[in-house]
Amino acid sequence: MKINLFFLGTGSAIPTEKRNHISILLNYKDENILIDCGEGTQRQFRKMKLNPCKITRLLLTHFHGDHTFGLPGLFHTLSLNNYAKTLYIYGPRGTKKFIRDISDILIHTKKINYKVEEITGKFFETKDFKLTALPLEHDTPCNGYSFEEKNKLRINKNKLKQLKLPNIPEIAKLTQGKDIKLNGKLIKSKDLTYLQRGRKISFILDTKICNNAKKLAKNSDLAVIESTFLEDSDNGKKLASNYKHLTAKQAAQIAKQNKVKQLILTHISQRYENKEKILLNEARKIFPNTIISEDFMRLEI
Repeated sequence: MKINLFFLGTGSAIPTEKRNHISILLNYKDENILIDCGEGTQRQFRKMKLNPCKITRLLLTHFHGDHTFGLPGLFHTLSLNNYAKTLYIYGPRGTKKFIRDISDILIHTKKINYKVEEITGKFFETKDFKLTALPLEHDTPCNGYSFEEKNKLRINKNKLKQLKLPNIPEIAKLTQGKDIKLNGKLIKSKDLTYLQRGRKISFILDTKICNNAKKLAKNSDLAVIESTFLEDSDNGKKLASNYKHLTAKQAAQIAKQNKVKQLILTHISQRYENKEKILLNEARKIFPNTIISEDFMRLEI
C-alpha cells in the first residue's frame, strides 16, 4: 500500500515567492492526515488538485501563525462544501481553547463537526498503523509526530506455487499467524509467510535539538525535519538556540544518529530564498541522503 506525501508549504515564519507557510498532507488508504495549516494552505490544495474535503485528521505541532493561520479559511471552505465527516484535530496542551477561539471569533458560517484532543504518546491506532506525538522544545507547547505502519505477514507466492496450493480465502489465515489444514495436510504459517516491516515517517518541526526529536526520528524511513538556520554562518548556531530552532547540520545529526533512511529538510527561512543549496550542502556533509522540500513536491513511499 502506497504512502503519499504532498508538501503544500515548506517556508518558515515569512512566506516567499517560492514557499508558502508550512503544511504537509499524508495519504494512506482512506486516511488523509494534514500536518499543520499555514496561511494559504487551502489554495495550495487547489494548486495540487487535491480535495480538502477528504481530510480526515489534522495534527497541529503548535500555534504560531506560520503553522495555523490557514485554519479559519480551511474551516470556512469545508463548511461551504458541506464537509460531512467529523474532523479529528490533535495537538499539544492548549489546542482545545485555540480551536474554540478560532471557531467562535472567525467562523460565522455553518460550523463543521470536529473533535479536539490534546495528546502525547500513542494517540491513534488502527490494524494498519499508529500515530504518536512527543513534546518538543520550542517557545510554546509543541508536538512532533510519527506515522508508523505496522509489520505484516505476507504470503510467499513462490512457495505457494511450488507447493501447488490453491489461492483460496483459507490461505489468508496464514497472514494472521494461523496454521491451516488443506486436504488433510497441515500448512504452517511460518513456512509460507515472511514479515514485511512497516514504514515509519516522522515530522519534527520547530524545536531545538532534544531527546524527543531523536526518539521520533529513530529508525524512520523518512524524517521531515525543520532546518531554519545555517550553522556554518555568522551566529547561525546561536540564533537556532535563541529561537529554539534547528540548523541544517543539527537536522542531519539527528538523522545520522538515529538510523534514518532519508532526510527531508523543510521550514526554510526567507533568508535562504534561492540559496537553499548551502543548507543542503551543510546537511549532506553529515547525512548524504538528504533533500530539500519544495512547495508542491510529491513523494510516494
